[in-house]
Amino acid sequence: RSGDVIATRRFPATSIGPGYASVWHRDPAGAWTFYADVDPEYACTRYFGSAVAQAVVCPLVLEWTAADTLHIGVPSAGITCDVTVGRTVASRAMNLMAAGFPEWAWRNPRVLGVTASVAGPLLRAGRLSMSGQTPNRQTFIANPRTIWVVEAARLSMADRETSDPGPVTPQAKLGDFFIPQRGLLAIGNTAFEALDPTRHSTLVCAPN
Repeated sequence: RSGDVIATRRFPATSIGPGYASVWHRDPAGAWTFYADVDPEYACTRYFGSAVAQAVVCPLVLEWTAADTLHIGVPSAGITCDVTVGRTVASRAMNLMAAGFPEWAWRNPRVLGVTASVAGPLLRAGRLSMSGQTPNRQTFIANPRTIWVVEAARLSMADRETSDPGPVTPQAKLGDFFIPQRGLLAIGNTAFEALDPTRHSTLVCAPN
């Protein structure tokens, strides 16, 4: 509720380069910084860069410190976040539904649109998007196969600390990708449209 938005992604493998980790931070003024441990053209900024103020390559820390607690760190920026996750009746219901999805449904934007419209209110996470267009104009499909909800979080910055997770107004988004209004942890996979420089932006951060 401070206005900070924090997200992290860990891709063990990708089709465009090495696996990588990234941490996204949006400050209360609305400026996004994307941190990654690979060069920007192989990271999330390949798709979201035109909406990002800074793209920083640096070491990141993603470590499970307990069975239900993830420690996220960007040492060079003085950012740490400890997140405790759990299951709810809603998350269990979504996971049961996901387990029964045929594989073709995970690639069908219409099915994913309906699923997202159900999942958002059910999880009390605001509007969710499982397909759409990124800021750099590539289409995407997100397949969250297993979901947990964030029960507690503590975010420390270089100059301040907050431990009151909750929704931000208006809901944060990057292109058609909405950031959940409730902390979620998901295991799954994501597919993006192949980069075509004649149709897509190649910016890895917005011009000053």
